[in-house]
Order: sequence, then structure tokens, then C-alpha cells
Amino acid sequence: MLTDTAIKALKAQKKLYKVSDRDGMYVVVQPSGAIVFRYDYRLNGRRETLTLGRYGPDGLSLARAREKLIDAKRAISEGRSPAQEKQHDKRRLKEAKRFGEFGEKWFQESRMADSTRAMRRSIYERDILPTFRNRLLTEITPDDLRMMCGKVKDRGAPATAVHVRDIVKLIFAFAILYGEKVANPADEVGPASIATFVPKDRSLSPAEMAPRSP
Repeated sequence: MLTDTAIKALKAQKKLYKVSDRDGMYVVVQPSGAIVFRYDYRLNGRRETLTLGRYGPDGLSLARAREKLIDAKRAISEGRSPAQEKQHDKRRLKEAKRFGEFGEKWFQESRMADSTRAMRRSIYERDILPTFRNRLLTEITPDDLRMMCGKVKDRGAPATAVHVRDIVKLIFAFAILYGEKVANPADEVGPASIATFVPKDRSLSPAEMAPRSP
């Protein structure tokens, strides 16, 4: 059975080699020095290999790899192929649409007054698109949106900052309507958390100031 100390002591060789852990999992030590967790299994009479992930600070710990192994075995017991599911997830991520694509579709298909469209388009292109254009929807977090709104507010445009939040919210809602399985980051960023506006006192009209007859 492997330990973190044992894994760290593994040295690269000219050829790839394997070292077993427990429950069927093993590590592959590549000539480059990379160490990868793998698991071989059979499903429906077919042998498959699942790559759980790479060992290291930017990858998996030994404990996390064992947790992923438990998940994989659960899938196999249910008749599902964890290796194929992983490939499917990779393809789905690769094919996922970017925020900028949904933004353009939203502008094309949403009904709004020309003046509203012009105002939103200006804010979208100036304040939102430079940062979010090439981001996957799943990569945009509430903190990202808060930071964006904060920068706009800090330049002295609190009302525009609220519009930024509202436009992002509408674009995500549009994407969700068309089947994207994502959370809307604007749901966790309320307008009041960006800026508050004190209503101006209104002067009374002469008619309102006139004394009323009993």
C-alpha cells in the first residue's frame, strides 16, 4: 500500500512503470517524472482503464485519489463506465459555449426598447465583455461579478455597476432557459450590495400646499 512519503520517493526511469496501491488502484510513473493514479476494471466483458488524475500540489493527493476510486467503483456497480463518463465530461467542457457567445445571442433574440438596447450594449462592450468574453459560463463566479461591479462603482459609476449585474443576470437566465446547466452568479449579488441610492426629496406643488377646506 502506498503512502505520500513512498510516492514522493518514486523516481523516473527510462520506461514507464507501475506501483500498486490498494483496492486495485496504482500509480504510473512516467519518464517525465509525472505520477498518475489509474484503475483497471472490467465492465460488460470489456477491460477499461480510468485515469483518476495526476499526483501533486496541482493535482490529486493520495487521499483524494482514493475517494475518487470509491466513486468510480460505485459507478461500476451501477453499470456505468467511469472512464467513458470522464471522456464525456471532457467533450462537454470542450464544446461548452463562452459567455460572449450567449451575450450576442441574448442581444439578438431579446426584445427591448432601442434606447435600452443601446445603453445595455454600451455597458456590455465596455465593462463586461473585456473580462468575460472567453470565459465558460461555469467559470464565472459571484466573486468575479462582485469584483467587476466594484471596479465600475469605484470609478464613480454606481448606477452603471448595478446595470452590469443586471445584464450578466439576464444573459445567464437566457443561457439557462436554453438548457445550460449552470448557476446564475448574479443570484448571489444583490443590487443593494453594489450600491444604494437615496431618493431625492420632492417639492410639494402649490395645489398640495394649499389649505384644505374642512
